[in-house]
Amino acid sequence: MKALVYNGPKLLSYCDVNEPRPGQDNVLIKIEAVGICGSDMHAYLGHDERRPAPLILGHEAAGIICGGARDGERVTINPLVSCGNCSACRTGRENICPDRQIISMPPREGAFAQYVTMPERNLVNVPTDYSLDKAALVEPLAVGWHTAKLATNAIDANMEKKALVIGGGAIGLATALALKAMGITELTISEFNPLRREYLLEHIDAKIVEKTENSFPIVIDAVGFASTRSVASQLVSPGGIIAHVGLGDNADGLDIRRITLQEITFIGTYTYTAQDFKDTAEALFTGRLGLLEWIEKRPLSEGEYCFRDLLANTVAAPKIVLKPWV
Repeated sequence: MKALVYNGPKLLSYCDVNEPRPGQDNVLIKIEAVGICGSDMHAYLGHDERRPAPLILGHEAAGIICGGARDGERVTINPLVSCGNCSACRTGRENICPDRQIISMPPREGAFAQYVTMPERNLVNVPTDYSLDKAALVEPLAVGWHTAKLATNAIDANMEKKALVIGGGAIGLATALALKAMGITELTISEFNPLRREYLLEHIDAKIVEKTENSFPIVIDAVGFASTRSVASQLVSPGGIIAHVGLGDNADGLDIRRITLQEITFIGTYTYTAQDFKDTAEALFTGRLGLLEWIEKRPLSEGEYCFRDLLANTVAAPKIVLKPWV
């Protein structure tokens, strides 16, 4: 089969590799669409020691089951594989299972390929009339859904229904859409890239700004650098919530004194639970998260150029979806 293989920092090759074989409890999926995630970019730059070369990246995928009792079913893939036995798994928090695995990280190859194998329990059916290109977005949207759920559950019910999302990429946009679906009525997205800001203005009902000095009960950091954590610390209202979902760097930025003196809650939020993934899929398929007309589709064979364009900030769309069979 054809796959896009990571061979080292800024090195990708589109080449022939062995087709995976489904083992016990796994099924083979023909990949029809797979998104490029920020974590793929971190690996591409050589910033993720958990993803050593050579490796097939990619974990935001949808496709068609090949073989077995579910042959031909259209599915979207939950890429997180948990043990099912630990206390986290037993209480529905599979995302923090100490033995969790994810495709695109050893020992599991990713979905920048024509085929991948997954446990059946990780597959959610896609309606026959729904686009598999958009169904591949369930994974990043579930990250935003989980973030929005944690933030809205933690906020005082008497505070204003206002939120700031720092970062207008796919995760920031996903969180913004989930916040709206969960009752946030006044939404602002801060995005530094003017090309992205212009694109967002055409595709989402929110205030799109480069920066703001207003305060917000909920602030989502979907970038995760010291500079954005600093902004979040400054703009969150007293008694408010900072939800940190970006993984840009691991240094400084938080105003711990202000967080302490003004009883600000800081929430680290990682991926999603299995139930979050299913809830996100249902919200997507029933239209609660909008039309999702903010993806750019390109052939998997052009994947190397997509990463270069993303690195150069010349891509307006929040998400590039790669097509392995084009």
